[in-house]
Amino acid sequence: MTKTPDTALAIKVDRPEPGRIETLGVKRWPIWEHDPARFPWSYDEEETCYLLEGDVTVTPENGVPVRLGPGDFVTFPAGLSCTWEIHRKVRKHYRFG
Repeated sequence: MTKTPDTALAIKVDRPEPGRIETLGVKRWPIWEHDPARFPWSYDEEETCYLLEGDVTVTPENGVPVRLGPGDFVTFPAGLSCTWEIHRKVRKHYRFG
């Protein structure tokens, strides 16, 4: 039997206008960086992030890979298990909750 992806656990990607980034205070969020690597990851709580640099593919368990790069505003839902594959060093602002 094939499992279908849970849409409640879908990765959401947006390309917001600069004004929205300012309004949300994204530039005051912490920054996370990581060199190229491949690793499993699980989200205990929702994470919202804004990619500044890099090239990443995030593949949810039983889901479709999502390619991310600079300018992407991404929401990872709580409960998501996935694999991160960082092709080029990533640098992002992030916020949990």
